[in-house]
Parts: sequence; C-alpha cells; structure tokens
Amino acid sequence: MSTYLTILGFNSAIPTVNTSPTAQLLEMEERNFLIDCGEGTQVQLRKAKARFSKINHIFISHLHGDHCFGLPGLIASFRLLGREVPLHVYGPKGIKNMLETIFSITETHRGFEVVYHELDKNVSEKIYEDNRVEVYTIPLDHRIYCNGYLFKEKPKDRHLNMKEIAKYSEIETCDYHNIKAGKDFVLSDGYVLKNETLTVAPAPSVSYAFCSDTRYLESVIPIIKNVTVLYHESTFLHDLKEMADYTGHSTALEAATIAQKADVGKLILGHFSNRYGDLTVFTDEARTVFSNSFLPKALEAVKI
Repeated sequence: MSTYLTILGFNSAIPTVNTSPTAQLLEMEERNFLIDCGEGTQVQLRKAKARFSKINHIFISHLHGDHCFGLPGLIASFRLLGREVPLHVYGPKGIKNMLETIFSITETHRGFEVVYHELDKNVSEKIYEDNRVEVYTIPLDHRIYCNGYLFKEKPKDRHLNMKEIAKYSEIETCDYHNIKAGKDFVLSDGYVLKNETLTVAPAPSVSYAFCSDTRYLESVIPIIKNVTVLYHESTFLHDLKEMADYTGHSTALEAATIAQKADVGKLILGHFSNRYGDLTVFTDEARTVFSNSFLPKALEAVKI
C-alpha cells in the first residue's frame, strides 16, 4: 500500500483566485489524515475527489486563520453528509473552545462526537498510534504556539516466498502469520528453516514531516532526520530574512538548510508570501543548498 500526499493549499495569509491557504491530505496505510484546514479546504477536497467519510483524524498546526478557518465549515458539512463515527481533532490548547463556541453560537448540531486532543507541550511527543502508523509533534517557533507533525509507517511484515514455502508440506496456512512476522520455522525433524529463506524483505517504511509556520529552528533536525519527504514553510526569500524572523517565518534558503542537515529524501516548499508572482525563485534559492527541492502542485497526489 502506497503513501500519497495531496497538497490542497499552500499559500500564506489569504486565499487568491488560483491558490488556497494551507491544507494537506495524507493517505498512509489506508488512513486519511487531514493536515491543517485553511479557508476553502472542503472545496479543495471535493476537487481532489477525496472521500470525506475516510477522514477521521485532523491535525491543526496552530490557530492562525489561514490554517484553521476551514475547520468549522468542514465539521458542519460532515454532519450534513450523515457522519456518525467520531472525529479526532489534534491542535493547540484552545481549539476546543474555538470550535465549540462557533457551534454554540451558530446552533450547529452534530450527530457524531468530536474528540479533542489539545496540545501544549514544547517537546516532541507521540500523539497517535495504531498497528501501522505513528504520529509525533514537531515543536516549532512561530508567533503563537505551533506544532508540525511527523507521520511514520511502522516496519512492515516480510513477504512470503511462496516458491520456497511450497517445498515444505509441514508449513500450513496458519503458520504464515508468524513467518511474515520474522520467525523461523522448525520442521518435525528439528531442522530450522531460516526466515530469510521463507520470506523476502518488505518495501521500506516511509515517513512524512510537515513543518508549518516557523522561524529557522535546528531543534527539529533530530526529529525529522532521514524522513522520506519534508514539507517546510518558506514564506520569503533570504533577502527578507529580517522580515521572516520578525513575523515568525523561514526563508527558502533556511528550509533547504534544514532539509540538508536532516538528510531528508525530498523537500517540498510552501506557504509563500503573496508578494511573489513567480514561485520558481523559491526553488532557485533552495537548490543552492539542497538540490532535491520542489514547489507544490495543488491537487496533485504525490507518492511518498
């Protein structure tokens, strides 16, 4: 099962005719994770032909409007679409009060439970885990409390080498689970069949790191070390570093430096200031440090 990232929106501050604020859909191990939810996110989800019913976990980096103003409307639409299963919302402390106040004032009634996971720690912590995926926070440095998120596939089971297994009548279907989990098989005469002969290695597990609004911050490097793909905001070019620092943002050069020092596989830039018309200037700057830097393409599903 492949992992795909669909970037629904990637510009900063305000929507434009052709671009939307930050929102991403990550499909990992048959789980659909929504990351940030700027204004217009549900329209972008429809354009991407995403199944609303499969979104059970939403991760909000911080409570600036261009990252969360789409959330109340999306949750209201879930109700109108007949949702009944719980929705888990992860975000900074205060997100529950924000949403519940809106729902109360607007008399938005829900037929399902919203489970809030409010975050307030400044250290990386595991906030979600199942048998296939783990999610960790990435503490960032913005004007208000802000987290990025690290999504990691757990190590996968090995694949059965059926050609080899077929040689041994003692191996039955009920033994496959243990063999896939890496265990050897002992024949009735005591001979040990090594797991390496009965299986082949699985595809490598992948990981994705989302670094939302933040100043240049080297403390994220050990958290995101060797991730398959990194998304890192790059609101400005480096000639406006002073403005980036003042507003709590990074430059393309700084994003690339983080990617290079963390030895990531691929860097996707984003959260561009609307002052820039030609976005290729961002990859031009980033590639002077990290050659595998790219611009996002809205609504394109990128395999990770």
